[in-house]
Amino acid sequence: MTGLGFGLGLRPDHYEAILADRPRVGFFEALTENYLVPGGKPLHYLERIRADYPVVLHGVSLSIGSTAPLDAGYLQDLKGLARRIEPAWISDHLCWTGVDGVNLHDLLPMPFTEAALAHLVPRIREVQDILERPLVLENVSSYVGYTASQMTEWEFLARLCAAADCRLLLDVNNVYVNSVNHGFDPDDFIRGVPPERVVQIHLAGHERQDHFIIDTHDAPVAEPVWELYRRSSARLGPRPTMIERDANIPALGELLDELDIAQRLGCTAAAA
Repeated sequence: MTGLGFGLGLRPDHYEAILADRPRVGFFEALTENYLVPGGKPLHYLERIRADYPVVLHGVSLSIGSTAPLDAGYLQDLKGLARRIEPAWISDHLCWTGVDGVNLHDLLPMPFTEAALAHLVPRIREVQDILERPLVLENVSSYVGYTASQMTEWEFLARLCAAADCRLLLDVNNVYVNSVNHGFDPDDFIRGVPPERVVQIHLAGHERQDHFIIDTHDAPVAEPVWELYRRSSARLGPRPTMIERDANIPALGELLDELDIAQRLGCTAAAA
């Protein structure tokens, strides 16, 4: 496996176990907003863990798709944190979270239109200029679509990455969730994203309802997602891969067992 290998989301539940046991993990993904306040325990732990492991930063507050102006204060705080931690990269979500000063505290999907592309590209370039590094954007899960959309999600992502010269965090669970919720073939999505833009893969659990799926991050990775990840690895080749768990967080050892599955599937498929 090239790059950072296989990692986990960094969660406070596991701080002490990570420092005590030094598990064999390729990297940790830290939730940006948890570490923007100077000083305090979260940043103290992050710096100690960063001394032993590569770290990537993953945010939820950029709101790159909003019509509101970019938050200059947030971006400066993020830039300062990046200088302090030196992450391998900085990622956030291709979404909007609010407008006119109202934060809806959700990752809301974009319409896949020419107008949305024209809106996003200069904003992404501005963020990259401020941070002085490429921005990595994640495909989000969604439960409604836009009648105005003019292209598929994967076509939109490919054109956006090329026009803005940004990178892609491919959330395989979100691809599967959306394929069920919106009725498309998930393999079409995987075939449609530009491999050279994919720098990281996410895996996570979800909750299946009667006719749709909710992206919950509170359960082990489901079998159809493992299968899609195997096929993704076969097409894309080796990519740094991590498992997200945000609720019902188990002991670190249980997540390490899941990570072993990811490593076995990813390496075997990429080598085939």
